[in-house]
Amino acid sequence: MIKKILSYLIPIKIYTSKSSLSNAIEVTWANGELVLDSQNANYSYGSLQRILRLGLKNIGYDKIVSMNHILVLGVAGGSVIKTLVDEIKFKGKITGVEIDPEIIKIANTFFKLDTVENLQIVIDDAFEYVLKTKNKYDLIIIDVFQDTSMPAFLFENFFTKRICYLLRSRGVVLFNTMILNQNQNLRNKKYVSEFYESDFKIRTIARVEQHNELIVIDKLT
Repeated sequence: MIKKILSYLIPIKIYTSKSSLSNAIEVTWANGELVLDSQNANYSYGSLQRILRLGLKNIGYDKIVSMNHILVLGVAGGSVIKTLVDEIKFKGKITGVEIDPEIIKIANTFFKLDTVENLQIVIDDAFEYVLKTKNKYDLIIIDVFQDTSMPAFLFENFFTKRICYLLRSRGVVLFNTMILNQNQNLRNKKYVSEFYESDFKIRTIARVEQHNELIVIDKLT
């Protein structure tokens, strides 16, 4: 409790770890809440939770509640899952795909992710999972980062087509991206301008928490 109170004045780091996939993983009390960070970026809770919450509000909580199956690519500490379950009261199935098992251990220990009854965690690469899955989803949340960088495959046409294929009727993709320089800004503009899938619409929610841009893809039929 003391650390929580003091965190309104200064962040208080309580746990640090490394894995074969992540150089640094930190759990910190900040502004009265626990957050999960990499060396240079917020991975879960804090600003990231606010970013994805805004995207979910844009989609519509009422629409999300009526969905059956949600896919989360990039789980980290599970803040978007907690938003879905605790705030939106989503009761359907959630499949979370995370490449780093160490992060899931931390999420279970500090953020009680393993208490979410309607959640299935799959330890796998997001690209590989998307290729293999036989399921269809009402909402696909893409939140895949390696510190402040994003894997190039996320912006490739083949991956986008596959993601769109996995959507059920009237399904939605919520894609969280980070823009730190002009090249990344141009990358996003190219992605949106060159997107073409019949019966789909693409839109953006720009400059969320300064450096993030959300891309929303709606299936119209």
